[in-house]
Amino acid sequence: MNNVVTVELLKNKVNTYMKKDWPIILKAYNFAKKYHSGQKRESGEDYIVHPLTVAYILSEMKAESSVICAALLHDIIEDTKVTYQDIEKNFNHEIAYLVDGVTKLTHLNFNNQDEFQASNIRRIIVSIREDARIVIIKLVDRLHNMRTIEYKKEERRREIALQTLEIYVPLAYYIGAYKIKSELENISFMYLKPQEYQDLSNKLSNIYNGNKKMLNKMINDTKKKLNSEGIKCQLRIRYKDIYSVYKKMITNGMELNNIHDLLGIEIIVKNIRDCYLTLMIIHNMYIPLNYKFKDYIVKPKTNMYKALHTTVFGQNDRLVQFQIRTKEMDKVAEYGLTSYWFKNKSLAKEVMQNDLENNFQFFKSIEELDSTIVDNIEFVRRVKEELFSRNVYVRTTSGEVLELPYNATPIDFAYKIHSDIGNTMIAAVVNEKMVPFDYKLQNNDRVRIICDKTVFVDRTSWISMAETTHAKKKISEYLKDNK
Repeated sequence: MNNVVTVELLKNKVNTYMKKDWPIILKAYNFAKKYHSGQKRESGEDYIVHPLTVAYILSEMKAESSVICAALLHDIIEDTKVTYQDIEKNFNHEIAYLVDGVTKLTHLNFNNQDEFQASNIRRIIVSIREDARIVIIKLVDRLHNMRTIEYKKEERRREIALQTLEIYVPLAYYIGAYKIKSELENISFMYLKPQEYQDLSNKLSNIYNGNKKMLNKMINDTKKKLNSEGIKCQLRIRYKDIYSVYKKMITNGMELNNIHDLLGIEIIVKNIRDCYLTLMIIHNMYIPLNYKFKDYIVKPKTNMYKALHTTVFGQNDRLVQFQIRTKEMDKVAEYGLTSYWFKNKSLAKEVMQNDLENNFQFFKSIEELDSTIVDNIEFVRRVKEELFSRNVYVRTTSGEVLELPYNATPIDFAYKIHSDIGNTMIAAVVNEKMVPFDYKLQNNDRVRIICDKTVFVDRTSWISMAETTHAKKKISEYLKDNK
């Protein structure tokens, strides 16, 4: 969004879904405007433009009023004389709590800049254990800062862009906020590798423009067929984000024209039954590339993304990926956890946290790292290596997908399932073949752990074979208890 956000625009957006809460939001705006008075951004704009824009982006996601207020006030403790107690007195405990959660720590009691920065990053990451809304506000805060990053000096731009890719993009992915994730990735890529960005952008524009007519014909033909079968649907073209394309080319060594999901069509239907009926119809209309079919409805991604993905041969044998999902799945695909704001704002916080704790694998990993590692710099390093870097996705014998860090072994797999599995493991079978304990797991490996409580296995070397902090901790505890 290039235009400057005004309080009138925010009011109009808020009034579309919670008109009765506008008075407290306006109060927060006036409060922030008063105390940020005279402060300027590097762009030369009044500082209030930043929190106002953050609040507006959150209102587009239909955030609750306490979150909108916290967004308006999110820099006020850090940048003015206003205190936590002032916010609590003028508003309420919840708004003050959210503002405090988003506020950076001060340099007080830190020996150097690295420790200070690591402490603030840790504060952001672990806040998700108590309230995911804090992370969401920080992500949107970073999003607006990235949108206006051109006003920073070049060295600072690259530093911020790199941190965004390393910390904020993975956080957005883990909570399913694909829309935020994609924009953060693309802006970061543009400033970190401007020439590669421009070259790839030009190539993709040519491909997309050259195939628009073909995609529109496929949409018209598919919609006509689905309607004739009584399936109400919405269809739209999906172009793959530039950074996602770049990652596939670099990570997998792929040529641009060999990326199977470069061109795509999204189909939104009424219910799950219609998803599978649509899939059947598409496979009757177009020849499918069978090994590229994914059922994320039966087995959702680790961030709860759901859809059916199938790649087919379109006109002139051009590969086109169809993504089929319901309206509810579509909201989750775009907004992740924040999609709960579209359903029931009064229960959103509780449902978000409950869903995180029970269904999102990374939540337990954050808990484990936070409770195990005291040093902030080491904590950030392990989070980057174990959670935010390249991951592998392996399956249990029942088909459940587990997410593990790159270079993880069957030892990490066993302890991720349960410490008792790790402590009684005597062998590991991957894809029906026995493997050594230091075998490096690969994507789509199917892993079976053989356990026997009566058989002794020397585990003294397992700590060096394990990749995850959780596994290393459990092995150390086992060795200590079985001296």
